[in-house]
Amino acid sequence: MKKLLLLFIVTLVGCIYIGRLFYLQILSDDLKVQAENNAVKTVYEYPERGFIYDRNGELMVANQVAYDVMIIPNEVKEFDTLQLCQLLQIKKEHLSKKIADAKHWSWRKPSVVIPQLTQLEYAPLQEKLRKFPGFYIQRRSLRKYMVDHSASVLGYIREVNQAKIEQDDYYQLGDLAGKSGIELQYEEELRGEKGYKKYTRDHFGRAIKPYKEGSQNLDPVAGTDLTVTLDTELQAYAEQLMVNKRGGIVAIQPKTGEILSLVTAPNYDPSILMGRDRSKNINAIIRDSVRLPNVNRALQAQYSPGSPFKVINALVGLQEGVVSTSERFRCNHGYDYGGRKKLGCHAHASPLAMEKGIAESCNSYFAQVYRRIIEKGDTSAEGMDTWNKHVTSFGLGNFLGYDLPVGLPGRIPDGDYYNARTKYKWYAPMTISNAIGQGEVATTPIQLANMTAAIANRGYYYTPHIIKAMNGKPINDPKYTEKHFTTIDPQHFEPVIEGMNEVYNSGTAKWVQVPGIEICGKTGTVENKTKIDGKTVQLTDHSVFIAFAPKDDPQIALAVFIENGYWGSRYAAKIASLLIEKHIKGEITRTDLENYLMTHSLEYEYAKPYSGKEFKINEAIDNGLIKPGDSLHRPDPNDILK
Repeated sequence: MKKLLLLFIVTLVGCIYIGRLFYLQILSDDLKVQAENNAVKTVYEYPERGFIYDRNGELMVANQVAYDVMIIPNEVKEFDTLQLCQLLQIKKEHLSKKIADAKHWSWRKPSVVIPQLTQLEYAPLQEKLRKFPGFYIQRRSLRKYMVDHSASVLGYIREVNQAKIEQDDYYQLGDLAGKSGIELQYEEELRGEKGYKKYTRDHFGRAIKPYKEGSQNLDPVAGTDLTVTLDTELQAYAEQLMVNKRGGIVAIQPKTGEILSLVTAPNYDPSILMGRDRSKNINAIIRDSVRLPNVNRALQAQYSPGSPFKVINALVGLQEGVVSTSERFRCNHGYDYGGRKKLGCHAHASPLAMEKGIAESCNSYFAQVYRRIIEKGDTSAEGMDTWNKHVTSFGLGNFLGYDLPVGLPGRIPDGDYYNARTKYKWYAPMTISNAIGQGEVATTPIQLANMTAAIANRGYYYTPHIIKAMNGKPINDPKYTEKHFTTIDPQHFEPVIEGMNEVYNSGTAKWVQVPGIEICGKTGTVENKTKIDGKTVQLTDHSVFIAFAPKDDPQIALAVFIENGYWGSRYAAKIASLLIEKHIKGEITRTDLENYLMTHSLEYEYAKPYSGKEFKINEAIDNGLIKPGDSLHRPDPNDILK
């Protein structure tokens, strides 16, 4: 019995070994693949990244040749370390670290030692690279920016990290991918498809001839060329107007939802994010916690909208039937509510109806309209929910769904918002600041521009978007071609639009009219407070303006937000009027206004919080620290403290 058991075990083990050998040698390709990997060298060929054009066919982003110095650790022999470091212009410690990182990644797979050498940097290395076995050059295509603006919207490319490699097997160590803006949003379209060439190795690991006569090679596929909706001329002009200012500008074509201009300030030249200094420059931008150039204020800054929000309350009031266009409200330098409380207002004629209420930006008028909207419900929370439903139908309080990778939703409160924050029963007066776009309301510049486009269209908007065509073929995505209707009936828009037109004719923007163009707009002055050493400090108000033009055939709708810009007509309205004239006429006739904006700086305003005390502008001017009329540089906070 024992002999039979032993025979059975020996037979079983033999069968297992024979079966395994049969599988490995006949059925499985594992050994073949391993042998091929040892005998075959694969060299990847990178595709040319897709070009980016503006709406008029102007080239914004192209490509340039660059050279990566690569290493395969398993093939490295003894070499002159000092000579290689001199050729690469790096320190020995840096080279040693790169070699160690490459070994940690893979002994057999290639890794990048020095990326993105220019032709000039590569030339001295080219002839001597043969002295350094295991090192070779990989040619690749890098971005070449044909414009010196639009960095925040175009974005940039950067080396992928380990998480990206694990997430997408397309990438390997040293590869580049879109990191922000359009480059990130449309990475899969822009990157193309890699190709490769296979070579047979000799016993020294050297490539000696094409593997299988090149039959296994694969040609790279170039990336998709993108046409974006931006007007590069308008975009460049808007950035020029924003020099030495902070804020955001968004201009939209109302009939399509196409973004004509998207500017955040401060900005930078996109070309500084390419080349060997790119990491240093990127880190400097990211570390700038004062100016925040890495924050796209047009998409990510959530501001109180101020008086432009009044036109929404006018539309909601008409829709809910709590006010007529002819009803007049009295303003006694503001609106009294809750006993001694008062919502102040500037001096103007009183009483006034809706059209003049918009033109004169009367706080008292809109406070009373807003209060009626909230008090129409059985409870304040119900009235607030109705108000919220109408306001959010303009795209406020959400991400809108545009095709750019960053953004914030803003905030439009509803009944639950106040119920959760109030222990006791609450009433409309407690939320009265919402009537004038302050209080708990928060919006981004792109939301304000989209809201303005909806008004220009008399009740609908298209999802704002940056893509116009791919490889010359227009985009026909329903996401960007379907209308989004507001909850306001079309007939209610005309009286509000007349009021916005009157803002230019006789109201708060009458000094910035554009000859020959009927503009509808609304100025805003937004209260600006900040915390310094735990205390709330009042700073200079923000300047905001929304507008569309022409009145009866809108070609552009825009929002301009200037931080610390005093009041709506001082900076924002001026900038908006120039951008409208530039877009519609193609030229600027009011060169004096243009010169004013090009030469005036707000940097002295932005220095205020860093003084640690009340900042005295006149003293700083007298001491030669700042020049409000022509200063081109931010004052050094340390100088201001002296």
